[in-house]
Amino acid sequence: MLAVRPPRPAAAYPYFDAPTPLALAHRGGAEYAPNVGRENTVAAFAEAVAMGYRYLETDVHATADGRLVAFHDDVLDRVTDAVGALAGLPWAEVERARTDAGDAVPLMDELFETFPDARFNIDIKAPRAVQPLVEAVRRHGALHRVCVGSFSDQRLRAARRLLGPDLATSAGPAGVAGMRLLPRLLSRLISSPAQALQIPVTHPVAGREVTLVLPKVLAAAHSTGKQVHVWTIDDAEEMHRLLDLGVDGIVTDRIDTLRDVLAERGTPLPG
Repeated sequence: MLAVRPPRPAAAYPYFDAPTPLALAHRGGAEYAPNVGRENTVAAFAEAVAMGYRYLETDVHATADGRLVAFHDDVLDRVTDAVGALAGLPWAEVERARTDAGDAVPLMDELFETFPDARFNIDIKAPRAVQPLVEAVRRHGALHRVCVGSFSDQRLRAARRLLGPDLATSAGPAGVAGMRLLPRLLSRLISSPAQALQIPVTHPVAGREVTLVLPKVLAAAHSTGKQVHVWTIDDAEEMHRLLDLGVDGIVTDRIDTLRDVLAERGTPLPG
């Protein structure tokens, strides 16, 4: 029988080289007043970076002609003045779309180039985005500053296969919810290749909300060198509670609130 190589701990990856807790700006800080209506734009990420955020969270889709865009929804309708599915539109049409504030939809290339010192937590939103993401990471030599996640295990496996063992990845919440009820699934998740568990506080399972962020989950993750990041937390009291529990990172839309909470706790942002 072949021996199973244990997963490498988060500490072995340059992506996780900052002291915890990590502060992750969700779509640049979508509910921070200057960023409302400007999520996932260069302007939103610039606000977060100016505030001192080193970790930026974004999502990626591929256009019909294979360009990798930083965008959450699969359609342009909610966020921009254009309509239509990203997968069905060429980049020439997508790049003409504008938010209410006049911002363009950025390519992931632009984010890598504009914020060379930032770490990007990237959620692969569609199967066709995997290969363009792999190419963008290679093109910019950005392997050391990305952590890739997805709600799809298939997409994650593809990214790991193509970018190799030096790619930092996160495990999504679906498996975590099941393992909360079935200890054997907890063991499977903790032994997964992921370096981080990125989870909400609760998750619906069989018609009821199950609490995921528990001391035993944190202890199990930490025992194998994994970090636990919780999303999306915008309330200061809840941030304090989670940090007191020992979470390793908080993903937030209210980047100003998390900045203030960390300053109160003596771990301010570097900016």
